Amino acid sequence: MSPLGSPLVSREQWRELAREVLRKSGRDAVSPEEALATVTYDGITLAPLYDAADLPAGPGLPPSAGREPGRPWEVRQRHETADPEAVMTDLENGADSLWLAVAPEDLPRVLGGVHLDLISIVLDAGPRTGQAAEALLALAGDVRRDGAGALRGCLGADPLGHAARSGAVPDLSGLGRLARLCADRLPGMRAITVDATPYHEAGGSDAEELGCSIATGLAYLRGLTEDGIAAGDAFGLLEFRYAATADQFATIAKLRAARLLWARVAEVCDAPPAQYQHAVTSAAMMTRRDPYTNMLRTTLACFAAGVGGADAVTVRPFDDALGLPDDFSRRIARNTSTLLVEEAHVARTFDPAGGSWYVERRTADLAEKAWEWFQEIETAGGMTAARSLVADRLAATRARRARDLARLRPPIVGVSRYPDPAGKPPARAHTPRPAADALPRVRHAQDFEDLLDQADEARPRVFLATLGPAAEHAARLAFARGLFEVGGVETVTGAPGDFAGSGAVVACLCAGDRRYAAEAAEAAALLRRAGARWIWLAGRDRHDGVDANLYAGCDVLDVLRTTLSEVTA
Repeated sequence: MSPLGSPLVSREQWRELAREVLRKSGRDAVSPEEALATVTYDGITLAPLYDAADLPAGPGLPPSAGREPGRPWEVRQRHETADPEAVMTDLENGADSLWLAVAPEDLPRVLGGVHLDLISIVLDAGPRTGQAAEALLALAGDVRRDGAGALRGCLGADPLGHAARSGAVPDLSGLGRLARLCADRLPGMRAITVDATPYHEAGGSDAEELGCSIATGLAYLRGLTEDGIAAGDAFGLLEFRYAATADQFATIAKLRAARLLWARVAEVCDAPPAQYQHAVTSAAMMTRRDPYTNMLRTTLACFAAGVGGADAVTVRPFDDALGLPDDFSRRIARNTSTLLVEEAHVARTFDPAGGSWYVERRTADLAEKAWEWFQEIETAGGMTAARSLVADRLAATRARRARDLARLRPPIVGVSRYPDPAGKPPARAHTPRPAADALPRVRHAQDFEDLLDQADEARPRVFLATLGPAAEHAARLAFARGLFEVGGVETVTGAPGDFAGSGAVVACLCAGDRRYAAEAAEAAALLRRAGARWIWLAGRDRHDGVDANLYAGCDVLDVLRTTLSEVTA
């Protein structure tokens, strides 16, 4: 019996029930597990059902890894411009950590009046990290190791991450000096950031992001030990940055797998297994169109990061893809973490997903795939030598993801599903970006949004030509209308004979299969005589006079690009 008193159902009973449903849908040729499973970009099969037999045999997460129970994550706000007022507003309203991507000479102005001993500070100065560290040190004064006002945070040195972003040649020679600076004068600071988000933003999978992070961390450990830093001390000088997405279980598993992987490296090096994690809500998942839906995405991502055990979380403002955030979007970003900590109590429990059959299995499978990728990188000579290998691997995954997104797998709410044709995104100031990247930065919605931008200019229109009574054509009419609306295409509906007065040059036939067999060719000929340049048919059947088909699972981007091309010809 279950705890609620209802009888437990065995896996075989579930199979029989699932087979019956599949039989009715004509999919009973394969097992229910196979029919209902999905496969991730890492080749991990996600089953429709898990039980205790799916638990991995390993020891699980190291007990010293992850955020301590009851300790909330740091609310870390990112600032890309020197705006002291915005910094103070963040700190006075919930943020307790700053991620500063500003020039070293701007730090005195940005941090003027800030109580540095009450917050943590993470620098992001690229090749100027040393100058930024000196500027921060000058602001804080000469802090002794046991000083009560010791700074906390990270200097943010990340030559490999900077190289991935900019195409520069990575230079690891200064890491030892920064490490000694932390040891001698900034004992509460870490020296190095292992930023895995460039690989995520280039289209990489979760295992690819993880494998690159572990290979990067190991490269930094080697550099530090070669500079005379003890291995045990070197581990404490690193913090890791990962992307958190709206796929909450994927994010939870990724953060848990990251700690497993780093603990494995630490075990070999006889060092403490803890991994400090900074989770950042994904830039790739953000949309320019209907940007307010990003509030929902970042809330899910922040929740997953908290459940996954992140030590610090940065929630991107909902208007991040549009440019620099305003006061309102920064406030929502701060309050996302605050609400989850103070009202939802997400931080009260250590590893709340631990013990879940599904999450434990997914964590273990992801860690295994990531370790295989990490070994490939090491075999190629490490992250510095394997840059082309990494770029090629990410490009292949990016292409697979793009093909799926073009077929609405998954759909993007507000862009490729349920768009708001009349909605106009708010205007924002331009965000400073590097002139060139070694790895591309992609957003999943970009291709659809580019089409919408074109549609704003062209104002395209498609005539939906219906055949037969409404009961026969209603479903395909609704499908076609929704598909074209994704590209900002206006639709006009009527019988084929009404096409000439519609103002359209592209038509789409909508009817049932039997009606198509009897009337599609004649209707297409009528539309062509009336001036139709291109004729679609909603359905898979081919008929004379029809140029191409649209249907569930088709390449929606191709349909929309072809339509816009014909409209603007």
